[in-house]
Formats: sequence, structure tokens, C-alpha cells
Amino acid sequence: MNIKGIKENIEDIIASIPSHVTLVAVSKTKPVTDILEAYSCGQRVFGENKIQEMVAKYEELPKDIQWHMIGHLQRNKVKYMAHFVDLIHGVDSLKTLQEINKQAKKHNRVIKCLLQAKIAAEDTKFGLSFSEISEILASSEIKELENIAIVGLMGMATFTDNQQQLEKEFSYLKTFFDKLLTQYPKIKTLSMGMSGDYQLAIKKGSNMIRVGSSIFGVRNYIA
Repeated sequence: MNIKGIKENIEDIIASIPSHVTLVAVSKTKPVTDILEAYSCGQRVFGENKIQEMVAKYEELPKDIQWHMIGHLQRNKVKYMAHFVDLIHGVDSLKTLQEINKQAKKHNRVIKCLLQAKIAAEDTKFGLSFSEISEILASSEIKELENIAIVGLMGMATFTDNQQQLEKEFSYLKTFFDKLLTQYPKIKTLSMGMSGDYQLAIKKGSNMIRVGSSIFGVRNYIA
């Protein structure tokens, strides 16, 4: 995709979504030049799924970028991004929260986190059940973690063209999110929706979308 394409794609997406929805530009596998083009259009929130790649880009790119870790998180790698990561999307255990807290404390930071809810029918998706999320939020252990802030939920829908299935999964998570919001007013972010389904996700209540290929084009994966 050429430079003009990235600019036009971002402008089109921003024009099509409500102002309260945060656009996370998923820049995984994309070169710094592409990210800079998106940056020049005013985009400041970027998502990566590999910590090593995100660290390398952080070191090279402007420091007002907000970096989101959107991939499955290995606890032993949290330390490499704890000094700069803005939001971690895919937290799916109390042990991971404890490790994030430990590493954030070393840098005198509070790292924002989203708990990942399992809403997809596929067995390959990570995530917590709704009961597990409720247990974590109500636990005595979570109250001891002063260097993290659980600010919302993230969910990945089934990879399907079945709109009814997607609508069901998004609605399912939104209903649970609304219930939590009455008990935990700081849980305000609902991250769901990607390039293929973000418009539907927004209609179902998402206020943060993760969009990659619709901005940067199809990825070229290197083995």
C-alpha cells in the first residue's frame, strides 16, 4: 500500500466512527515508514502484538505515541515494555496482573490493563470467562496491586462472516460490561472490533477498535 493509501484509509475510518471511539492502528509487522505516515495524519495510538517489535519501534519513533500491547502476553517479557507501554489489552490471569504490577512499580508507573473476555466460539482464543473476571475484580489480591489500573474489557469475536454470530458475541460482552460498570465505575473501555467487524462492534457498544489491514493493507508475514 502506498503512502497516499494509508492517509486516505485513516481519514475514511475516522470520518466513519463516532468521536468517543478510540482507533488503535494495528501496526504489527509494518515498517516504521508506514507508522510515520499514519502519525503524520494525527494518529497517536498504535497496537503491536510482539513486545520485541514494539520495543524496537518505540525506540525509533516519536515519544508521544501511545503504544498498546494487543497480543497474548508472556509474563517473562513484561519487563521489556514496562517503562513505556500505555495499555495492555489481553490480560487473562491474576498472575499476569501481578507481574505487570511488579514491573510497573520498578518504573514508578501505573500501567492500564484490559481483562480479556472469552466470547468467541473458537478454542484457539485466549480469555477469561465472565465468572473468572468477576472473581479477579472482587479478589483481595487485586486490591494490593497499586501499579496497575484495570480500565476495561477486551474481547475477540469468532473469525466468521456470520453477522448474527458476531452480533451475538458483541452483545454478550456489552451486557456483561454494563453490569460491571455499575460496580466498578473505572471500567470504561470496551475494546472489541477489528478491520472486518469494527462497524458492527461499535453499533454494539465498543468504544475502542483495533484496525490494521484496513489502514496499512494486507500484512506480509515472514517466516
